[in-house]
Amino acid sequence: MNYLHAFSLLTLCMVVIGATTAQAPPKSSDAAVHTHQEFTFVVSAPYRDVFPLFGADKERVWAHGFNPQFLYPVPPHDEAGMVFTTVQDDLSRLWVNTAFDPASGHVQYVYCIADVMTALIDIHVANSGASTTQVHVVYERTALRPEASDQVIRLAHADANSGPHWEQMINGYFARSRK
Repeated sequence: MNYLHAFSLLTLCMVVIGATTAQAPPKSSDAAVHTHQEFTFVVSAPYRDVFPLFGADKERVWAHGFNPQFLYPVPPHDEAGMVFTTVQDDLSRLWVNTAFDPASGHVQYVYCIADVMTALIDIHVANSGASTTQVHVVYERTALRPEASDQVIRLAHADANSGPHWEQMINGYFARSRK
């Protein structure tokens, strides 16, 4: 699957969402929100071992409870253009991977929850020493209707505090695997 196909699938998703949420344009006082949060952390492992963990298939080894159901590719493996679903907090998410580039350290996902939000997760993984890797993550979320704004804001607050949690989970994975 190429980027154009992945983008087309996501666009189709957004058209379907738009069709199911058609309503009068919001007034400026009740417009849906857009959030931007970012964090950076360090993993105590070399880049070559860290980068693959940001693919949806490999993320399962450190992100407890993350269980993507792959639509593409099958059998699952991490590559640009992955398409999969997850269910979290009883909400189904459709994900598209828009970048998975080990050479540049760039990983990006877009997901949508019908009638609720879209999210962009942009990850940059960089070698910061022989045995350490720096990870920078940006979350952008956009409510698809004003009534979803509170949920988007709650998730953005959680995003802002996710760095230490991700760092602990990933470093914990490497500590366990070294034993």
